[in-house]
Amino acid sequence: IGGLGFLLAGLSSYFKINLLPFTDTTELVFIPQGVVMMFYGTLSLGFSIYISVTILLDIGSGYNEYNKLENLVKIVRKGFPGKNREILLTYPLSNVRAIGIKITEGLNPTRSIYLCLKDDRNIPLTPVQEPTAISNLEEEAADL
Repeated sequence: IGGLGFLLAGLSSYFKINLLPFTDTTELVFIPQGVVMMFYGTLSLGFSIYISVTILLDIGSGYNEYNKLENLVKIVRKGFPGKNREILLTYPLSNVRAIGIKITEGLNPTRSIYLCLKDDRNIPLTPVQEPTAISNLEEEAADL
């Protein structure tokens, strides 16, 4: 909504027609204020469309499969539409070094479980969400 307001304010300053009902933006000077408003509005609308499509297509969702009979760990995720829509990562259990937990506190706290491989790769196993309690995170990691 904010990006659309910025875009309409920039267009109002260019065409000298009031496109916003709650304020008069026709008196803005097009260069530089109108151009900057249009730039920020276009950028904001682009980001909002990208995020909306990502949510609607459920990008990043999937499941983890731990198969002791076949000695494999399979991680399946959805990607963007195209030939690589489904992402399948398969690792032998012998390649798994450990299960790691990463806890970051502060302004943007994160609590994640990682699959640590012997070649020093860490693959996140938990979805992006609100931080869960540390005890719940430890129980999930212990179950793996």
